[in-house]
Amino acid sequence: MKSFKIIAVLACLIFIAACARKPKTVLLSDTAVLHENENQLTQVIIYDMFTPPVASRIYTYTSLASYEAMRYADPKYNSLITQLKGFATPPEPQKGKNYNYALAATKAFFTVAHKVTFSIDTLKKYENKVYAMYKDNLDDSTYARSVDFGEQIGNLILKRANVDNYLQTRAKPKYLGEETPAKWRPTPPDYLDGIEFCWGTMKQLLVDSSGVFAPPLPPAYSEDKNSPYVKQYVEVYNKNKTLTKEEIEIAKFWDDNPTNVMHNGHMMFVDKKITPGGHWMYITSIACKQTHAGAVKTAQAYALTAIALNEAFICCWQVKYKFSYIRPVTSIEEKIDHNWLPLLQTPPFPEYSAGHSTISGSVATVLTHEFGDHFAFQDTSEMKYIGMQRHFNSFIQASDETAMSRFYGGIHYLNSTLKGAIQGKQIGNFIWGKLKLTN
Repeated sequence: MKSFKIIAVLACLIFIAACARKPKTVLLSDTAVLHENENQLTQVIIYDMFTPPVASRIYTYTSLASYEAMRYADPKYNSLITQLKGFATPPEPQKGKNYNYALAATKAFFTVAHKVTFSIDTLKKYENKVYAMYKDNLDDSTYARSVDFGEQIGNLILKRANVDNYLQTRAKPKYLGEETPAKWRPTPPDYLDGIEFCWGTMKQLLVDSSGVFAPPLPPAYSEDKNSPYVKQYVEVYNKNKTLTKEEIEIAKFWDDNPTNVMHNGHMMFVDKKITPGGHWMYITSIACKQTHAGAVKTAQAYALTAIALNEAFICCWQVKYKFSYIRPVTSIEEKIDHNWLPLLQTPPFPEYSAGHSTISGSVATVLTHEFGDHFAFQDTSEMKYIGMQRHFNSFIQASDETAMSRFYGGIHYLNSTLKGAIQGKQIGNFIWGKLKLTN
C-alpha cells in the first residue's frame, strides 16, 4: 500500500513537471495579427454577401477602431477620428501602465465587427485563438488592461456608426427604376431591384456633402444615331464583339461582383466573390508587407484605404440614384439585339457613374500618397477566388485598368468609367489633403 502511494505521488509530480515545461504559444508579430484580422473579416463579408457599399462601411469602422488603439505604440502618429466628423474624443492609456496595443487593436476591431456583421460565431472562433495566444504570453494585468482599452475604443467607434443614417436606409422601399427613356430599370438575368439606393444620404467622414466632386451630366437621351447617347451604347456593343484575350482577362479580374447569380438549368446560386472594397483592402496589405511596414503604419494604411472607400461610395451612389441612368444591356437589348448579354453580369444599380472606377481612383490616389508614385506590385487578391493575378507598376495604373475593365465587361459606357475615375481621384486627393497623419 505504501509503495502504491509513492508511485501515485511520483506520477503527480511528473504530471506537474510536464505541465510546467509546456511551451508557451508563439506570439505572432503585431503586423501579422493585424493582417489576419482584416483577412478574417473579409471572409465573413464574402460569406454574408454584403453589398459593396455596406462592405465599405464595415471596413471603415473596424479599421478605424484598430488604428485608434494601435497608434499608441508610436507617439508620432495622430488620431484619425479626431479629424473626422461625428466621433467623440478617444480614451487614452493610463500613464505608467503596460499595454499590448496589438491586443487592444484586435479587441477594438472585433468589438465593432460583432455589431456590423452577421457571422459572429465564425469571427469568435478565430478571436478566441488570438486572445489565447496573448493570454499565454502576457501577465494578467497587462492582458486585462489591453482588452479593456480596446473595448473602450470599439464602443466609441460604434457610437458614431449608430448615427450615420445606416439604420434609416434599411427601412426604405425597393427601388425598381423608371419606365422612361434613358432611365435605369432592373437588368437581366434576374432583374433585381436597385441596391442601396439611399446610400448617398449616409453621413460622411470628411467630405462636406455627397454632391461634392460630382461628375458632369451624362449624355441626354436621343434617337439621333450620331448623338453621344446612341454612340455610347453602340460603342459598348461593338467592343464586346472584338475583345482581345487580355481585355477579357482584365474584365474578369476586376469583376468583384458579390451579387453575381449563376444559373444551371432551373438551379440558381450566388458565385461569392470579393467586393471591390475588399480587393483594395487586399492591395493595401500587399503594399504594407512589401514595404515591411510596422504595425502602426499598417493599421493606418488600412484605415486610410477604408476612409477612401467610404467617402467614394457615398459620393458615387448619390450620383447614381440622382440620374438613375440606363445600363448598356438595357439600351442594347431594346435598340440593337434583343438577346445580347455583356461579358460580365450587370450589377443591380444604375449606370452613371461607375462605382468601381470611383472607389478605385479614390483608394489608388491615397495609396500613391502613402507609398509612392511608382509602386510596382503583383496583385494576388483574386488568386483564391478566381485563380488570377496581375502585375502593376503603380496604384494609379491598377485603378485606370479597373475603369477600363467595366467597359470591356459591357456593364458601363466608356464615358461613365472615365468620369468615375476622375471623381475618385478628386476624392482621394481631398482626403489626403485634409488629414494630418503624424506630428
